[in-house]
Amino acid sequence: MLLLDIEAELSIWDQGWTVWSEEQFPVAEPAYHLALWLRSPNAGHEGFALDSMQAEEGMIRIVNSGRGRRIGSTLTPDFWTTPVGWDVLVSEIMHFGRSVRGGVAAMGVDAAFIPEP
Repeated sequence: MLLLDIEAELSIWDQGWTVWSEEQFPVAEPAYHLALWLRSPNAGHEGFALDSMQAEEGMIRIVNSGRGRRIGSTLTPDFWTTPVGWDVLVSEIMHFGRSVRGGVAAMGVDAAFIPEP
């Protein structure tokens, strides 16, 4: 499946600290699922947990902490980013999606399978 064959480094950073990083992660899959999550009418109200075909569920998690959204991973369960506002989170997810779609297109593959949020 194409979503699993496109790999790149994926890292979650917070104020210069690595929350989680994987060197060869299938980046098209989280881009796809995050775009669908942002399209959901409940996206601003419910959290996100990446349900991946290649990784443990929740490898990437987004939760509402009451002061903003925090990002974490089941791989580092005690470490979360500092809270960020919804607008900041959406902007970063959209930037991630554009980067993945651009990388996919640069490989000569039609990136339309990764929806725009």
